[in-house]
Formats: sequence, C-alpha cells, structure tokens
Amino acid sequence: MTSRIVRAGLLTALTDGLFSSVLSVAFYGSTVARLFQGVASTILGPSAIGGGTGPALVGVAMHIGVAFAWSALFAIAISRSAWIRRVRASPLGVLTLAALYGPFIWMVMSLAVIPALTRRPPAITYRWWVQCFGHIPFVAVPIVAAMDNSDANFR
Repeated sequence: MTSRIVRAGLLTALTDGLFSSVLSVAFYGSTVARLFQGVASTILGPSAIGGGTGPALVGVAMHIGVAFAWSALFAIAISRSAWIRRVRASPLGVLTLAALYGPFIWMVMSLAVIPALTRRPPAITYRWWVQCFGHIPFVAVPIVAAMDNSDANFR
C-alpha cells in the first residue's frame, strides 16, 4: 500500500504541477516561480509572491505534500469501501472515480482549505472551473489508477 501511495503522490505532483505550470505560462502570462510562490503565499502571506526562489520552493514542497495527502486519503477510502473497490474494478472505474474525486479535491481545497488559510473568499471564475475539471485527468486519474483492489486489506 505504501508503494502505491508514493507512486500516486509523485505522479500526481508531477502531472498536476505540469498542468498548472502550462496554464500559468502559456495561458495566463505568468511564470512557474510565480505559480509556486502563490501556493506558498497561503501560509507565508502575500510577501511570498515575488519573494524569489525560497518561497517558490516552499510552494513546490506544499504542492507535493498535498498530492501525497490526497493520495493517502484515497488509499484509506479504497481500503474501507467495498463500493469504491467495485467501481474501481469496473471497465471505466478509474475514470468514474476520478470524475468524482477530482472535483471533490478541488472544491475542498478552493472552497475550504485555501480560504481558511488566506482568510479570503474564493473567486469562482473561468480559471476556477478550468482547475475544477482539470483535477479529473491531472490529479484524480493518477491517484485512482495507482490504487487497486488488492489494497482492501490496508487499514
């Protein structure tokens, strides 16, 4: 089970990091450093933005930690839910669960976690929706695909 969590966490951190980086640079006219400084600003405050390499590296570490946390949470869920294991074993199970888990992750992060840390309400914009749906292939698919029903004995 631990190896699946490690694989899911690393793969998710990589795919979501690339997805967010491409969005930032190619579509939003920003930089990768600014992206991860923005992540770090949730705990370091607004001064992290434009703060150089240090805050950007803190943001990368936070990004990886969050990927591992959501991977571990799914590992626990699949180990405890026969329904999740049945869906996961079905022909479109990975995509079905990812279509549920990806938006769930984004909603928890954007509507609860980030506002709690920043003390700012979320802005539901076009970018919010891009992230919501982008969490299906770039966050949840790697997590769900890395787990299988042999993990049912993990507790």
